Amino acid sequence: MDRQTAREALRLLESHRAFVRASVVRSVGSVPGKVGATLLVRDDGTTLGTVGGASLEEEVKHASLRALERRHGELLHFDLAAWKTGGLPSLCGGSVDIALEYVAARPNVLLWGGGHVAQAVARLLLTVEVDYSLADDRPDYLGRERFAEAERRELVAPSEIFRVFDPTEFTHLLLLGYDAQRDAEVLFQAIRSFPNTIGLIASAAKREHIFAGLRARGIPREALARVRSPVGIPLGAETPAEIAMSIVAEIVRDLHPGRAPSSLPTAARASAEEGVGSPRD
Repeated sequence: MDRQTAREALRLLESHRAFVRASVVRSVGSVPGKVGATLLVRDDGTTLGTVGGASLEEEVKHASLRALERRHGELLHFDLAAWKTGGLPSLCGGSVDIALEYVAARPNVLLWGGGHVAQAVARLLLTVEVDYSLADDRPDYLGRERFAEAERRELVAPSEIFRVFDPTEFTHLLLLGYDAQRDAEVLFQAIRSFPNTIGLIASAAKREHIFAGLRARGIPREALARVRSPVGIPLGAETPAEIAMSIVAEIVRDLHPGRAPSSLPTAARASAEEGVGSPRD
């Protein structure tokens, strides 16, 4: 991989965008792309670099887009010989093996509420190289001494959160708030505006109270079913540190689709209907 594609790969990582890195890992005979030739395929279908051009490159682009959809890579073999069964329409005569590496978008987390759990979550996010920003309507909870590594720390009313933050920039919204009414308002805004994962800390009673209020405001049950509540992998967590561990573990699991069970717990779906789940608040 040359410097230009290396810089672009780093930029995509920093921008929280998924991409596929297609690299020639083996070549035999006459081929246009030698070992190490690299093509980056971004999540919008645009590309940078080359693995050799012509029909080979088109096949690799299509395969890379499929890898982006499936969220995992593969190893491909191509014969650049039109006279061979299954060969590409090429007269080069050689063959190449190309590795497609799916690179997941690094999570970017928006935290609502800067209390003890949020502090513990923020500390753990740093250890797994996940960026985060913080929103709260209490000035005393936004200090740099509490969240020194936050990308942004914004004083914002619950109803204004997505006027201050662009919801499309974040992969996860975690409602770690302190007040059911404020949490409900943030969740109301999120259901309508936030396209990705939403997690809510709440006891069964608090969650059902919030969900009932949102249903009364016109939010359908199926929309509430996508809210992870209780958020986090079930660990029997009780302390802020333990709860943070379960939440960050779930985010890590989201990074590696196909290697772990579904990241949407059954409890989250049930909670939208019945308000059942672990007693977190």
